[in-house]
Amino acid sequence: MNTLKKNGEFQNIYNLGNKYFGNYSLIFFNKNKLEYSRFGFIASKKVGKAFCRNRIKRLFREYIRLNINKINDNYDIIIVAKKKFGENIEDLKYKDIEKDLNRVFKNSKII
Repeated sequence: MNTLKKNGEFQNIYNLGNKYFGNYSLIFFNKNKLEYSRFGFIASKKVGKAFCRNRIKRLFREYIRLNINKINDNYDIIIVAKKKFGENIEDLKYKDIEKDLNRVFKNSKII
């Protein structure tokens, strides 16, 4: 999995890309000129303490790892956790996140 690292890459997607909302997350995406997709994961301090933010990012990375073959190439994608995600982190299962992200990605036509 290729990740977005530079602030300029994130800013480019925020400014020029599209966004779609889910229950627990939102995605920003934009076409790139590469032969592969790149991903960025964000969980701000509004979501919760460090252990909560890290768990959220691990769940996002696991979703991408399992579904990377379904995702169309040539996209830069940022997945952002909503505050609601952190409030329910102890009750949420991977299946909830998977269902939410599947819906968001299908609506955005990335899958």
